[in-house]
Amino acid sequence: MQRGQKKLGEILVEKGLISLKQLEEALAQQARTKEFLGEILIKKRLIKEKELQEALSAQFDIPVVSLKDKYIDWNLVKEFYSSLIMDYKCFPVGRDDWSVTMAITNPLDIWAIKRAEEETAGFKLKLVLVSTADMNEAIARYQQHVRGDIQKRFK
Repeated sequence: MQRGQKKLGEILVEKGLISLKQLEEALAQQARTKEFLGEILIKKRLIKEKELQEALSAQFDIPVVSLKDKYIDWNLVKEFYSSLIMDYKCFPVGRDDWSVTMAITNPLDIWAIKRAEEETAGFKLKLVLVSTADMNEAIARYQQHVRGDIQKRFK
């Protein structure tokens, strides 16, 4: 995170999505449970996932995109380990000569981003935010595609 960058809670309070008291209560819960602040606020139904995404987008300067009806380049996807996609929830959505773009649901998941950086070695990693529903749908499409490849090999 860059110095001077606003924290998620500050952004949500400034946008009027939560009160300072709600933020303090959620931060106290976060100290106890070690959950992500956004997850806590969503569970408490204080914000919606879309509002969280918009705040995270503003905080980290990462665009929010939709994967619905997006063309998936399966040749690109096959270049990455299934664990990156299924366990770390990083889904490759594009590549150019210098970079690979990965869809993620949580820009605070340092382990997932580190793993994505390792697997895109030699390319710059670009991130885009997607909803949990979009990510789950992309992963389901990935699983169907992999099953189809396996079935073809054994026919």
